[in-house]
Amino acid sequence: MSDQTRLDQLEREHVELVLRRFDRKDAWDLGRGIAERALAASAPVAVDIRTAGGVLFHASLPGATADNDVWAAKKAATALRLETSSALLEERIAQGGRDMHEPGWLDRATYAVAGGAVPIRVAGVGVVAVATVSGLPSADDHDLVVEGIRGLQLLAG
Repeated sequence: MSDQTRLDQLEREHVELVLRRFDRKDAWDLGRGIAERALAASAPVAVDIRTAGGVLFHASLPGATADNDVWAAKKAATALRLETSSALLEERIAQGGRDMHEPGWLDRATYAVAGGAVPIRVAGVGVVAVATVSGLPSADDHDLVVEGIRGLQLLAG
């Protein structure tokens, strides 16, 4: 996939991934769905769903490490602050956008620009949470979250 094709795909997802609602049960369903997909693929990942106020779901699957938990928290902080998927930010930067870690912007101790964190948007409300996967290459982390959100959209029908 070309860089422009990937950017276009991520920009579409930014607009398309909107839910009608999202509550704690939805967070459980989403987290469980992502974790089940990851387990089926033997993916050594951490799965995390959180709001600005706290964690709604967290699972550390076989092979994941504490480092994956740290990266999940940093990617989630980035997506929550900028209300954009961390993969979209990563791709925009790769194509000549502003470096989010330049002095005076995002602190590397708190934020990470690497794919895998996707904001949970609710129609008429905005960003209410973020779902994050950490442990695979950035694009694979991101795609696993997007598959989960699309699965939740189908459940919400």
